[in-house]
Order: sequence, then C-alpha cells, then structure tokens
Amino acid sequence: MGGPFAPGNRVYVTRTLALAAALLAAALAFVVFLQFGASDGFDAFDPLRAGLIFASTFWLAWGAFTALAGLTTKPPAVPRDPGPIRAMTAVLVPVYNEDPVATFARIAAMDASLRATGFGDRFHFAILSDTRNDEVAARERIWFLRLLADTHGEGRIFYRRRTNNKGRKAGNIEDFIKRAGAAYTYAIILDADSLMEGATMVEMVRRMEAAPELGLLQTLPKVIRARSRFGRIMQFAGGFYSPVFARGLAMMQGRTGPFWGHNAITRVRAFAESCGLPELSGPPPFGGHILSHDYVEAALLARAGWTVRVDDDLQGSYEEAPENIIDHAKRDRRWCQGNLQHARLILAPGLKGWSRFVFLQGILAYISPVFWLAFLAASIAAPLFAPPIDYFPIEYWPFPVIPVSQVSKALGLAIGIGGLLFLPKLLILADAALRGRARGFGGGFRALQSTMAELVFSSITAPIFLMFQTRSVLQVLRGADGGWPAQTRGDGTLSFRDAWAASHWIVTSGGTVLAFAQWLSPQLVPWLMPVALPMVLAPVIIALSSRPSRGGLFLTPTEASPAPVMGLHDAVLRRWEGETAPFDAAA
Repeated sequence: MGGPFAPGNRVYVTRTLALAAALLAAALAFVVFLQFGASDGFDAFDPLRAGLIFASTFWLAWGAFTALAGLTTKPPAVPRDPGPIRAMTAVLVPVYNEDPVATFARIAAMDASLRATGFGDRFHFAILSDTRNDEVAARERIWFLRLLADTHGEGRIFYRRRTNNKGRKAGNIEDFIKRAGAAYTYAIILDADSLMEGATMVEMVRRMEAAPELGLLQTLPKVIRARSRFGRIMQFAGGFYSPVFARGLAMMQGRTGPFWGHNAITRVRAFAESCGLPELSGPPPFGGHILSHDYVEAALLARAGWTVRVDDDLQGSYEEAPENIIDHAKRDRRWCQGNLQHARLILAPGLKGWSRFVFLQGILAYISPVFWLAFLAASIAAPLFAPPIDYFPIEYWPFPVIPVSQVSKALGLAIGIGGLLFLPKLLILADAALRGRARGFGGGFRALQSTMAELVFSSITAPIFLMFQTRSVLQVLRGADGGWPAQTRGDGTLSFRDAWAASHWIVTSGGTVLAFAQWLSPQLVPWLMPVALPMVLAPVIIALSSRPSRGGLFLTPTEASPAPVMGLHDAVLRRWEGETAPFDAAA
C-alpha cells in the first residue's frame, strides 16, 4: 500500500511533523518572549534573550514530540527467521580496569543462559581487555581460568589483553574484527556491566538472518540492580519512559537508526567494510581518536547502504548505571567531549542527511544547558541596558501612558516550557495505565506516585546537571581533554564532604546568581529561586540522593520479578564469593 502511511513514508511523515512542531513551538516562544522583553523598551538584549529561548525551546520541544511519536505510532512488524541457527556469533565484552569477578560472573551467567536455549555452541565470548593496571590485569588472567572451569568454556570463551589500547573501546573492537572477525557472521557488542538473556541473543540473530540488509540491530537496555535513591529513580525513569521515547526515535530514524555502543548486534562483514574510524587531525578534545564512536559507526553503516535499527520490543537486555550524581557527571563529561567532537564530522562526505541531524542533536544536547545559563545571565543583566521608560511618548499629550503589563506573557511562556518538560511523562503515565504496563511498576497508583516523585526530583536536580554540563562544554571549548576514565561500579554512597568537594563551585555560582539578581533585577529573584536554590543546596542533594533507597517507590518489573539471567548471575557470584581471597592472592 502506498501513500503517506506506507512503512517507508511514515518515517518521513513523522520526521516532518515532529520537526515542524518543534520549530513552531520555538518560534512561538521567541515571539512571546520578544513581546515580553520589549515591554520596558526595546534594547539589544531582547533579541539575544529571545534567540536563546528559541534554541532552548526547540530542543525541549523536539524531545517532547519524540515521546508523542512513540505514543501515537507503531513501527512495522520485524521479520525473523524461525529456523535452526547455523551462523556463528561472537559476544564481545570490552573491559577497561574493571573488577573481573563481577564482569566474568556476568559472562558465566550469559553463557549458561545461552546453553539453555540449545544454541550455546553457536556463540563464542571474547573478553577484550584494555586494562592498563597490571594488578587488575593479573586478576583478570586468574579469574578467566576460574571462568573457564566454571563454564567448561574452552574453545568458546576467549581472553586477550592488548598491549596498546589505541582507539580505546572502538579500537579494541576493530582489533578483534581484524584478527578474528572472519570466523563469525555476527558480533554482539556488550559493555562490562551488560547482562543479556540467551533467548534475547538468539532472537537478535534470528532477526538479522531474516533481514540481509540489516547491518546493526540495537536493543533498549534496561537499568538493573540500582540501590541508591538516585540510581533507583534513574532506573525507574529508564524503564518507564524510555520505551516510549525509543519507539518514537525508531519511527523517526527508520533505516538510519542509532547505535549506543553496547547491547547491540552487528553484521561483522558490514561493520568491517564500513566502520573504520579515522583519527582526526590535531590534539584532543576535538582531534585524535573519536570518543563517541557509536554514533559515527551508525552513520558509516547507513552511508554504506546498511540498515541500522532499534527494536524497542526486544526484552532481556540489561545494564547497570551510576549510583550518584557525581559518577553520572563524570561519565557525562566523556559523552560531552565525544558529542562536541562530532562538529568536525557533520559535513563528512557521503553521510545521510539524518545522520548529520543526529550529530547536531547530540551537540544540542550539551549546548542547550549553556543557552539556558546564558539566558539567565542576560536576564539578570538586562536592566543595565534597558532604556528608561518614557511615560510621555506622545508630544503635547498631558497625561502619562502607563505601559501595559506583560506578566501574562511571561506566565504563559513559563507554563508552555513547563508543559514541554512534564506533559510527555504524564502522557506516558496515562498510556501505561490504560495499556496495563503500569502493573509491572507496582500498579497504577504506585506508578503515579513514582512519576510524581521523579518529576519533583528531576526538577530539583536539573540546575545541578545544568551546571555540570555547562562546565563540561566550557572545558572542551578551552581545549581540556577529559580522556576515558574507568567507570565507578558498586556502592556509590557519598559523604557530605565528598559532595561538597565536587560541587562547592555550584554553591558559589548559585549564591552569586541570587546576589546579582537582588542587586540588578530584584523582581527576578522569585523566578530564579527554583534554579538558584537547588544550586545552593547541591552538596546536600547530591549526598542524600546517593544513600540507599528504602522506600516503596520506583519499583520496576525486574525488581518485582528478576529476570532469569539475573538469577543465574547471583548464583555464580554466590559460588565465587568464598574464592575471591585465594584467587586474588594467586594473582
């Protein structure tokens, strides 16, 4: 069937509608603010502030309409090959200064889950170590032998440590494909904290087998095992909201889908032929190896004619996440540098138009907080540049002309921007209640409570994240290379002293904002309190949110009913707990 609702055309219709709606919302915010700002006399700061509002509102509106697309559309059914699996698949687990006990226990659990499907012999695991710490590397070798003994994995589970970690994770995978890729049809790329059901891996292979044009298939990983208040809120938000956003993303990206660097399967030949990454000229942060390689690899696959797709219906794909705001900000710093580095690749020859737009989206994700901060600063300083109010603009008219209050426009703009932030989540809540999906999150009332609490928490922490992201952007722009720090796993509890050490500059910034506002624009102080007060209280918010969560909110399906592979993982860890000391002593 042809027409605008044919599968191929639906992607372009969805893109066009979302883009037009986001631009319209941004233009409306621009006009409304320009009228409000010029009410006390037009000055140079008014178009500047209106322009910042336009850029910021566009980004918020784009996210909101992505969610709306996920709620109102449904991707076409995907083909799958139900026959026996004959292709060989490599499961790649890159590690970098990770705890081998935790990482290898996940591999043992996934291997057991795969063998339970009856297709375990069609999958090999490759542990690709880029570890720079010799002590950790020694533990890796010892625990690898324990992994082999536990799984009888000789000939199916392999380990190698690179002597030179050129290109970091992307270079690690490239090195494997060059050396051993010809032995495999597919490669499932994981992270050290990834966990995936064997049945999910088999299903991914079936979908690849049924679609010869499919170069990469991305799953939507769900966060598991969060313990802190911050971690469990992020875990709930990811499990509750992300499927809808991912569905909207799938509908807009079509064949030019995303790759998030892990929990995805790729066709080895397609990856080998298309995804050789250049080393950019000049020093980091804008030169050197490409940090956010996954977006670039997806773009290169699409350029070569391969389909890249995200299937949000695939279950059984899991990962872990930071347990506190500081660890999240450290990881976000690397992502910020990688996304801003894409500014050098937007005009690369041959890329699809949508791939270029994806690069732009990634840049906007980190530039938008800078726009908001610049808008606040410009608003505080605006009275210094505003012309004096002329109460007698009409010559020879004896009565003063009182300017019409524009407070209603300011309120309307604030409500509109708040709607773009909150309405998508409330619509997702309503959809989950109507479709029964809320049952997995404790039922409709518990899901409502969790959603309201998440909205409050995200509002409180938004100014703190704004400051961390703004600092990251400024660091990159001044040429500071953040490198590739190892991930912090396990208990993320922070003391108040630790939180203060990491965020005292945010406290100073918040106090400075309030002081300048009181001096230059006292009428702005009440409007700035929702932003400045969380900044002043940042150490308290960071420390308290890192503590273990003991409430009944933020329940997720994997907490109520743990996935089978999670149970296998727990069983392996229990077996290995008593052996940790002797194995570490041997290392």
